[in-house]
Amino acid sequence: MPEDLTYKSAGVDIDEGERFVRLISPEVRETFRKEVLTGLGRFGALFELDTRKYKRPVLVSGTDGVGTKLKVAFMCDRHDTVGIDLVAMCVNDIVTSGAEPLFFLDYLATGRLVAEKAGEIIRGIVSGCKEAGCSLIGGETAEMPGFYRTDEYDLSGFAVGVVERDGIIDGSTVRHGDLVVGLSSSGLHSNGYSLVRKVFFDLKGLGPDTYVEEFGRTLGEELLEPTRIYVKAFNLLRDAGIGVKAMAHITGGGIPGNLPRALPEGMEAVIRAGTWPELPVFQVIRELGNISEPELRKTFNLGIGFIMIISPEQGDKALSILNTSGYESFIIGEIRKGSKGVRYV
Repeated sequence: MPEDLTYKSAGVDIDEGERFVRLISPEVRETFRKEVLTGLGRFGALFELDTRKYKRPVLVSGTDGVGTKLKVAFMCDRHDTVGIDLVAMCVNDIVTSGAEPLFFLDYLATGRLVAEKAGEIIRGIVSGCKEAGCSLIGGETAEMPGFYRTDEYDLSGFAVGVVERDGIIDGSTVRHGDLVVGLSSSGLHSNGYSLVRKVFFDLKGLGPDTYVEEFGRTLGEELLEPTRIYVKAFNLLRDAGIGVKAMAHITGGGIPGNLPRALPEGMEAVIRAGTWPELPVFQVIRELGNISEPELRKTFNLGIGFIMIISPEQGDKALSILNTSGYESFIIGEIRKGSKGVRYV
C-alpha cells in the first residue's frame, strides 16, 4: 500500500511555519509601539489610534514590493537586506504626505519555507520598521510549492500612517522660486534591476562575487545595498519649524517620473545637472551598458533618493540640519512657472 498522502508530502510544512513564527516573535515585538493591542498569531492585528493626539486624523496607506532585486538576493544567498528595502519602499511613499508611519504588514510567499532564511528576511523588515518608527504588526507567510521555485520567494507589504487633516502635504503651496532639495540615495535602491541584471549578468557575464574596483566591494554587495529610509529626515525639518511644501520619493521613473507627482499645475521643476555627486554604480552602468542619459534619468535615481521642496529663505537652515544629521543633501534646482514637469539645465 502507498504511504498516506499528507499536506507535508505535497510540499507544505505547517510545523516549519509554526517554528518560523516562534523564531521571529521576540524580534518583531521589539517594533511594537504602545498602540499595538495584540501579539502575533491573531486573525487580525489591533492598533488603537490615539485620537486625543489629533484634531482631524487622516490615515495614509501605501503598498509596494522589492521587485527583481530579489533575484540578486537569491544569487548571493543573502536575505537580511531586502526586508529593509520593502519597508523603505512603502514608508518613503506615505511620508511624502507628511504622515507618521504607524504600522507595517508584510506578505512573504515561497516555494518552500525555511525558517532560518525567512527569519533573515523578517530581521530586515524589523530593522526597517525600527528606522521608520513603526510597528511590524502582522503579516502572512505562504508556502506555495509548484508556484514558486523551492529556493525563491516574493516579498510585498504595506504601511499605514497618520497625518492631521490640515497638515497634509500635497504640493498646493509650491510657488515660483521655491528650492528643490535632493537627499542622497544609498545606491540603486530597489528600482531598475531588470536593466541592471541585463547589463551586469547577461551582457557582461559578471557574477555576484565579482570584485568591482569602482565599488570597493563585490558586485553582489553593491547591488544589495538597501534602500534608504527618509522618515527621520522629514521629522527633523518638521520639528525645526521648516515648512516642507512637497516631497517626492524617487523610485522607478527617476526624477522626471516622480517629481511632477508632487507639483501643482502651472509649476515646473528646473533641475541643475551636476549639482550633486553621482554614485559610482550609475557611471559603471552607463559605460558597460552604453545607456543614454535620458534613459538613465527615467530609470534610476542617479544619486537622489528623495526630494523636498522648501521656500528659499529656509534653504540654508534645512541643508544644515539634514547634512549634520547624516542625510547628505543638496540644492539641485528650483521651481519655475511653466508646464507641470521636470526640465534639466
